[in-house]
Amino acid sequence: MTMRRRMFTWIGKAAIAALAVSAAAPSFGAGFGIFEQGSKAMGMAGAFTAQADDGSALFHNVGGLAFLDERRLEAGVTLITQTEAEFRGSNPFPGNDVFAEQEDAVFFPPHVYYVQPISDALSFGFSFNTPFGLATEWKDVDTFPGRYISYQAELRALDLGASLGWKATPDFGLGFGVIARGSDVALNQRVPVVNPFTFQVVDAADVDLESDIDWGVGFQAGVLHRYNNSFSWGFSYRSKIEIDYGGDAAFRQISTGNAQLDGAIAASLPVGQKVPVTTTIEFPDMASLGVAIALGPNSTLEVDANWTGWSSFDQLVIDFDDAVEASTAIEDVVRPENWDDAMNYRIGFSYGFGNSELRLGYVYDETPQPASSASPLLPDNDRSGFTIGYGFQGDTLFTDLALMYLPFDELEVKQSIDRYTGTYNITAWLLGVTVGWK
Repeated sequence: MTMRRRMFTWIGKAAIAALAVSAAAPSFGAGFGIFEQGSKAMGMAGAFTAQADDGSALFHNVGGLAFLDERRLEAGVTLITQTEAEFRGSNPFPGNDVFAEQEDAVFFPPHVYYVQPISDALSFGFSFNTPFGLATEWKDVDTFPGRYISYQAELRALDLGASLGWKATPDFGLGFGVIARGSDVALNQRVPVVNPFTFQVVDAADVDLESDIDWGVGFQAGVLHRYNNSFSWGFSYRSKIEIDYGGDAAFRQISTGNAQLDGAIAASLPVGQKVPVTTTIEFPDMASLGVAIALGPNSTLEVDANWTGWSSFDQLVIDFDDAVEASTAIEDVVRPENWDDAMNYRIGFSYGFGNSELRLGYVYDETPQPASSASPLLPDNDRSGFTIGYGFQGDTLFTDLALMYLPFDELEVKQSIDRYTGTYNITAWLLGVTVGWK
């Protein structure tokens, strides 16, 4: 292999691996999950598996669909904003004097639920929600030292679900549903090269990677047992969904100021053409167990434990088009990730008065990501969330509001597979609004 080919082989690997990582990067739930899919549940920090008494049962526990005996339509959005998203570098790279921030941004994953009773014991539900997602963008692209990993990334995942709930007895409900997930990913990063004349690292190209919208299918199942007026328990499971992504990578050359070096770059990278790439992402399965206890005639306390099977995300295998590999210095990529299964624990409280209800909650969310895998694409860590919510029930219309404060634990990366070390600090606020009709 020539020196020029060796130099650009690792460049191509970095570019394509970053596409795959962005496809698996999270937004504000551990891993790449977004658990806030209904404002009533969000007000109780998502501790809702053993209640599941509104349309978001189609996400939290489809067993609750069996007890929804009125036609209802609910629609809402969760506004997510970062008040802090910064990085301070450390030695050896990028150095103790480096400071970087993400661009201010607001994300708004939506949710829609429709429930139609079929008989006294059977109900149908349709759902549209966004359980996974990512959007990151770092400031000052030309000087941001992490731009060779990622300076802008986005993942979208939209679920369409159709479910049935069956009331086997007056206090025992079963649910089952099919989920179709559509997803696409995008990434922008810079390609570095060492100028052999100055021995300085310079930008050789800008890479824009975009996938098509590709689809996978899975299922969900749930049980809800309302043992009596004071106690209920629920269990839900959502399956893995595998999506095979196809897309293109476009390389735009950036002049280094040296004609000889620019010529070598143009000959080694597929500049000016869209290069086909493929990868596979296995979205994890999830399970939840919850118990709810009535503390009084108008108050309820629920405790949930949720498990997510992130250990399936152990590596990424990225395939480059064979013809492009043969004519350029780019090769297929195998990138280790080694994520772990993760737990989160949720506690929620509600108190009703008149047509209103006040809600409070707390969640502790473990990260599945080893610190060595953290990068500008995904600086994930454990976090605690504190919530407050309010609901109003009219004769036919109802409204739910929720607010979450989500500070991440400080993440210090001392050893990194990207050789990019430092400390990340992230704080987010989430506002949920759901409006419904029945």
